[in-house]
Amino acid sequence: MIVLLAAFVTAFLIAFIAIPLVIKYAIQNNLVDIPGRRKIHKQVTPSMGGIAIFVGLFISSLIWVNVNNWNEIKFVIAALTIVFITGLRDDLIPLKPFVKLGGQVLAATILVVIYDMRLHSFYGLISGEWPIWISYLVSVFTMIIITNSFNLIDGLDGLAGLISISSLIAFGSWFFVMNDQVYAVLVFATIGAILAFLRFNWEPAKIFMGDTGSLVLGLLLSICVIHFINLNDSLAEDAPMHFEASIATACCFIIIPLIDTFRIIILRVLKGQSPFKPDKQHIHHALMRLGLSHSKTALVLAGVQVFFIFMAIMVMKVGGDRILLPALFLLATVFSVMLDRKIIKKVS
Repeated sequence: MIVLLAAFVTAFLIAFIAIPLVIKYAIQNNLVDIPGRRKIHKQVTPSMGGIAIFVGLFISSLIWVNVNNWNEIKFVIAALTIVFITGLRDDLIPLKPFVKLGGQVLAATILVVIYDMRLHSFYGLISGEWPIWISYLVSVFTMIIITNSFNLIDGLDGLAGLISISSLIAFGSWFFVMNDQVYAVLVFATIGAILAFLRFNWEPAKIFMGDTGSLVLGLLLSICVIHFINLNDSLAEDAPMHFEASIATACCFIIIPLIDTFRIIILRVLKGQSPFKPDKQHIHHALMRLGLSHSKTALVLAGVQVFFIFMAIMVMKVGGDRILLPALFLLATVFSVMLDRKIIKKVS
């Protein structure tokens, strides 16, 4: 517990000190986000706040992860560094989509192929383990989807920070109880850095995290998802901290980015548009059309995610993925449909 607190405080202080420096540098060099088109902020705002987040979690992890356990985390740090550099380059000079995707694929491939962090099967949904090539493909695809789902949700003051903190607290607390100190330190260091960032990102935001931050946090969450599923699946069924539904629980921990991604894809396809076409159909846009402010929208969505997390904890010993995954999908669909109907009613 002392080590986790130290990692948290170290990352918080580093990020808190670094962010004003990033803001000053960004303004001096015109590295700012300009309002207009799909963007809903009203003022020119510095970006690349993710620099402070990454530096905070990186230095804190170097200090507080036990040297004897460094082999367990070096590939994770390497992968996070790759997407950090990719995001930083995209924030400075926009990359072509396939180049940006290439950086993510490279990072995910290092984790899956070299570090062997991968999904092995359907974990009880269907019996049998996957061939190695299917395991590689599904694992890389999963990491890319989760990374980009978090990148998409980063469109509102404070939203990405609150969503990531709620998810990481859930994962980090479980890792701590499981005595998985390496991942617990990494996660709580990240929470500390994000909390410092939120001080400057709350409405009205003085800085955005940019792809520099959202890609790093998205990849870290995908790592937590896969590590949680595998570690939980290895536990005995009667173990106190064993969740009967590994996949559904992991989905609950990151439910808002997942709902938003699949919702936006479905809406665009139904309209005959490309799933990759940017628009203002995200969940946070929808809530703001109902009259909510930036901060209220962020708090509502974070509250919904916390509700799903507590729901997963309450039913941890009930059923399995065959029951809870369809139930989760149904509940998420109902939430999305109710939101869209409220918008239609308000507009009409």
